[in-house]
Amino acid sequence: MASRSLPHRPPAPPREAGAPPPRGGEPPPPAPPPADVAARQAEDVDAARADYESDPDDANAIIWLGRRIGYTGRYRDAIEVFSEGIRKHPGDARMYRHRGHRWISVREFDRAIEDLSHAAALVQGEPDEVEPDGQPNERGIPTSTLQSNIHYHLALAHYLKGDFEAALRPYQDYQAVTTNPDQLVAISHWWYMALRRLGRDEEAATVLEPVTAELDVIENTSYHQLLLMYKGEIEPDELWDPASEDPAGVATAYGVATWHLYNGRAEQAEEMFHRILEGSGWAGFGYIAAEAEIARLGG
Repeated sequence: MASRSLPHRPPAPPREAGAPPPRGGEPPPPAPPPADVAARQAEDVDAARADYESDPDDANAIIWLGRRIGYTGRYRDAIEVFSEGIRKHPGDARMYRHRGHRWISVREFDRAIEDLSHAAALVQGEPDEVEPDGQPNERGIPTSTLQSNIHYHLALAHYLKGDFEAALRPYQDYQAVTTNPDQLVAISHWWYMALRRLGRDEEAATVLEPVTAELDVIENTSYHQLLLMYKGEIEPDELWDPASEDPAGVATAYGVATWHLYNGRAEQAEEMFHRILEGSGWAGFGYIAAEAEIARLGG
C-alpha cells in the first residue's frame, strides 16, 4: 500500500501574552522552543519519518512519527498521522489513544471522547502494557501504561467539557490499573477536583486518604503537592502566591485557582485563571482547563 506524503507545516508565530484564546478549536500557537530543543526535536522527527518511510504500514513507526510531530506542537499534523494509523490498524487502541490526546490539545473535546471511548472498549478485558516514554524522566522509568493513559485522557476530556459526572467512571477505570505513586497522584488530583465540583466533598476526602508526603513520585510532583495542599499539609500560597510576579506552572496554578473556586471564592479564582492565560503554558492541561473555566464563567 503506497504511503501518503505527510505534511511539513511549521508552527505559527507565538501569540501575544494576554491575548484571548482562539476560537474554533485551535490552541494558541506555541512560542519557538530554544534552538537546542528545536534541533533535537527536528532530529527525532527525521528519525521517526525515516522509520515510517521504510515501512509505512508498521504500527509502531506510525505511532512514533505522530508522537514526535506532536511534541513539536504541530498537533493537526500529528492527528493526520494517527488517522492514517487508524485506517491501517483499526483494531489498535494505541492509535485512538494518541489521536484522542491530540484532539484535547486542539480543544476538540467531543472528538477526544469518541476516540478515547473507542480505545477503552478495545482494551477492555485485555492485559495492560507499559507505554514507552517519548520524553523519559530523569530515572528513565516509565510511569504510565496504555490503559491508564486512555482512562486519564478520557476523564480529562469530560472534565474539560464541564461534565464532571461523566468523568467519574473513567477515573474509576484508571484506579483499577494504577500500580505506582505517579499514577496514583495523577488520577487523585483530577478525581478529587471533579468530586468537589459536584459537591461530593465526603467522597473527595476519601480520594486523598492514600496520598502521603512520603510517596516516591518521579514525574507528577505538581499533582502530589496539590493533593497535600487539599489535605491541609501545604498552604496554597506556598504553591502559588497570588501577589508574586509570575504564576506557578500551569498544573499547579490551575489546581490552586480551582481550589479557590470550589471553596466559594469565584472572583479570586477567575483572576487566577486569567493570570494562567497570560503565561506561555498553552499546551498544558492546566492552561486548557483555565480556558474552559473562563468560558464557563463568561469571562
